[in-house]
Amino acid sequence: MRTAAKTEAGTERLVTSFDPSAADAARARQAQLTKPPGSLGRLEELAEFMAGWQGTASPVIDRAQAIVFAGNHGIVAQGVNPFPAEVTALMVQNFRNKGAAINQICALADADLSVVEIALDRPTADFSQSAAMSAEEVTEAMRIGAEAMNDAAHVLVLGEMGIGNSTVAAVQAAAVFGGSGQDWVGPGTGADPAIIARKVAVVDAGLARHNGARTTHETLQAYGGREQAAICGAILRARELGIPVLLDGFICSAAASVLLRDDPQALDHCLIGHESAEPGHRRLIAAMGKRPVLALDMRLGEGSGAAIALMVLRAALACHNGMATFAEAGIGPA
Repeated sequence: MRTAAKTEAGTERLVTSFDPSAADAARARQAQLTKPPGSLGRLEELAEFMAGWQGTASPVIDRAQAIVFAGNHGIVAQGVNPFPAEVTALMVQNFRNKGAAINQICALADADLSVVEIALDRPTADFSQSAAMSAEEVTEAMRIGAEAMNDAAHVLVLGEMGIGNSTVAAVQAAAVFGGSGQDWVGPGTGADPAIIARKVAVVDAGLARHNGARTTHETLQAYGGREQAAICGAILRARELGIPVLLDGFICSAAASVLLRDDPQALDHCLIGHESAEPGHRRLIAAMGKRPVLALDMRLGEGSGAAIALMVLRAALACHNGMATFAEAGIGPA
């Protein structure tokens, strides 16, 4: 079902909406399967979620796509990360060499992995001193995100890589939901107390400098980064097509939350793959009105937790579609 949604410019774009009749049909099937009612718990809810977005009582995942977007950040110059920005490119190469955790998990979860690096040689500007990106750079990064999607995918897993981007996530979360740097900043890749104090200070400086940013585009322009904007572009494209999205941890979720500034329903097709061990993520999930699929004390990023959640989603649909009904099994009341 296609409906119109408003953009920040006031124009309309067509999006695919949740089909409640398909979800109801999936729920009716769950009631007939050979199990006590509700005994598969969250798996039943996930099957109904997929049914509503695919518009069928028998949803499938024949093709899963995972995308890791990578970008670099000028805020690193403020000493907010124990690693230099050069590590971003080294990790991208590790992804391409199939040496990272996300490679192993995607292979197991049967997800096609794409790694999209965006202008690693041109870090965004330091958001505590100026806008991180120009309006044109935001638009370009969102376009890259949208075009990275496989329109034939049945589910999209999103992740990121970028030294310094946990600081960007903290300031984005604070911009959208309020609070200060102290409320949202965490250790990221292993920051010590001195680095954490610097992160808090630059987040607060950024919030003070850009407190006029209100829309999705303005917020991305103020704080960056390119990979966060690309995540937003991919999410919007997935919504147009009705493709469910699995978001990774704190950084990915904070990027996605910026879309709520334009449209409170912008993330209805998104699931939080896992609750990260990064301290701000639980608060962010609650503010977004979401419930994570998993909580495994992970804080790696790169889409790893969301890709593991994909396996849970596959299990939900395998049970939903493959289990016998009571009638098929010849089981009835005594």
